[in-house]
Amino acid sequence: MRVLIDTCIIVDALQNREPFKDDAQKIFLLAANQHFTGYITAKSATDIYYLTRRSTHSEKTSREVLSKLFKLFDLLDTDGIDCRKAIPSPITDFEDAVMVETAAREEVDFIVTRNLCDYDKSSVKTLSPKEFLSENGVND
Repeated sequence: MRVLIDTCIIVDALQNREPFKDDAQKIFLLAANQHFTGYITAKSATDIYYLTRRSTHSEKTSREVLSKLFKLFDLLDTDGIDCRKAIPSPITDFEDAVMVETAAREEVDFIVTRNLCDYDKSSVKTLSPKEFLSENGVND
């Protein structure tokens, strides 16, 4: 199963954001145990770097976080066609529309996000972290 993890889920786990961190960390654990093939977009990687650098104030730590993250999740590149297709997308947030177009082109099975309302017109099935964990047999 190929799953694109939204930036918010990654940041929830990395920054221990309540009340979301537990589900996010369970998703990390499933990825580490190879229950699914997880992906983030290259754009997410730059956003994660920025947010990590801002909170740690350390270039070295931020790069180490990304190195570890890349062992859990593969990267999906966004192509120009994804950006072009996102312009007329019924998804109103452009960044989310680009993510959906990238996921669709890469034939991802699911996008996991806390922001389900932003993806209500997605051509790729979206799941909340709780829904994803439930589908993978992980209960509270």
